[in-house]
Amino acid sequence: MGIHRFKPPMSGRMGILWTLASIRDAALIEYGCMGHMQYGRMFLNQAGISKGCKLYSTHIDEADISLGDTRRLNSVIAQIVEKDNPKIVFLLPSSVPTVIGTDLKAICEELQPKYPKVFLLPFGYGGFNICGHRGVQEALLLLAKTLPKDIEKTQEPTFNIIGSCADLFRFHADAEELIRIMKSAFGMEKLCVMTSDTSVEQIENMGGAYINLVIRQEGEAAAKQLKKQFGTPYLLARPYGIEGTLDWIDNIAKISGLTLDNSFVKLEKETIISQISPSIPIFEHIIREHPDETRISLGGHRDVVKGILCYAEKELSLIKGTCWCDCPSMTSEEIPYFSETKWVQAIEWEKKGLLMASGEALKWAKRNIELQISNPDIKWRLNPYESPFMGFRGAINLVNLWLNGLLEQIND
Repeated sequence: MGIHRFKPPMSGRMGILWTLASIRDAALIEYGCMGHMQYGRMFLNQAGISKGCKLYSTHIDEADISLGDTRRLNSVIAQIVEKDNPKIVFLLPSSVPTVIGTDLKAICEELQPKYPKVFLLPFGYGGFNICGHRGVQEALLLLAKTLPKDIEKTQEPTFNIIGSCADLFRFHADAEELIRIMKSAFGMEKLCVMTSDTSVEQIENMGGAYINLVIRQEGEAAAKQLKKQFGTPYLLARPYGIEGTLDWIDNIAKISGLTLDNSFVKLEKETIISQISPSIPIFEHIIREHPDETRISLGGHRDVVKGILCYAEKELSLIKGTCWCDCPSMTSEEIPYFSETKWVQAIEWEKKGLLMASGEALKWAKRNIELQISNPDIKWRLNPYESPFMGFRGAINLVNLWLNGLLEQIND
C-alpha cells in the first residue's frame, strides 16, 4: 500500500466487511488484528449501520503467524455459536493470514460438522491487491450462490434490490425512494434489500421475487446467478432525474410484464415539474451570463457519477467539467479512474463551477460540503431519512442543491 495524503481507497477486505455488516441474524469473524475491525466498526457506526451482523475479531499474535496456528479461530467460532446462536457465521481473513496462506475454506469444511445448525461461510480477498469494489462484487455473488433457497414465487409481486451497501453515500435514502416508487407504481413490496437492510432469511427467500433491481455494476454477477437459478429477470440501472426515472419505470414494466399505475407516474411528474420550473429561468440566466460557473465536476462511484452527470447535462443543460471514478477496473474514456494525486490536481484546476465528490475532498478543497456524493465522509449519518439522489425525489433534491450552490458561488 502506497503513501496517501487522505484516507486510502477501500480494500477488498473492507468492501466485503461493509457489504456483510448490515445483514441481521448473522455473525462475522475477522481472522486478524483487532485494530482492523475497530476501524471497520467505526466507519459502519458513522455510516448509520446500527443493527445488523455481530462483528468480532480473533486478533492474532506472532505464534499464529509464524506457526500457522488456527486454534484461536476455532475457539472464537465455538464461543460465538454458543453465545449468539447466529444462523450463519461469515469468516473474513485480514491481510496477514492471506499472505501466509491460511485456508479459511478448509477450516470451515473441517469445523462445519460440529455446528449442524449454523452455516460457516468463508470469504477471500483479504490481500492488498484487491480493490474494494471487487470485494463488494464477490460478497454479493457468494451470498447469491450459497444462501437463496429453492422456493416458489411470492403470491403477490415482489422485488429485490441488489447492491445497496454501506460503502455508497446516502444508501438508505436512495433505497427507500426506489421502494416507494415500486410500491406506488406497481403495487410491489420489497423482498430483500441486499444488503443494507436485510436478514439471512430475506436473502434465503430472494428466489421468490419477480424482478431484481441492480443499482451498481458490482451486483450484476449476483443478479445473473439468481436469473440462472430462479429465472428472475433483472434491470441494471440507477434512476436519476425525471426522464431517467421515467425510463427506469418503463423498463421495469417491460421486463416484468406488470401493469403500471399511470396515474401515479403522471402525478409524480407533474409535481416535480411544478417544483422545479421556477428555477429553470435562473439556470438559463446563469448558463448564459456565467458559463464557467455552470461546469459540474463529479468524483465517486462510476455508476453514481455517470447517472448524476447525465441528469445535469440532459435535463438542466449544465456543462460537463472534470469527472472521475474511484475504481481502476471501472475506468472508461468518459469517466476515467483518478488516483489521489490526479483527483487532487483536477480539483485544483476546476476552481469554478459545481464540485460533487467525497466529503473529505470537499472539505480539503474548501468547497460546498452539501454537494457530497461519495465517501470518505466527514460526518456521522445517523439519520436514515435524508433526501435521496435517485428517483423523483432525488431529482428535486439535486436541482435544489445545484441552484443554491450556483447562487452562492456567484454571490461570493
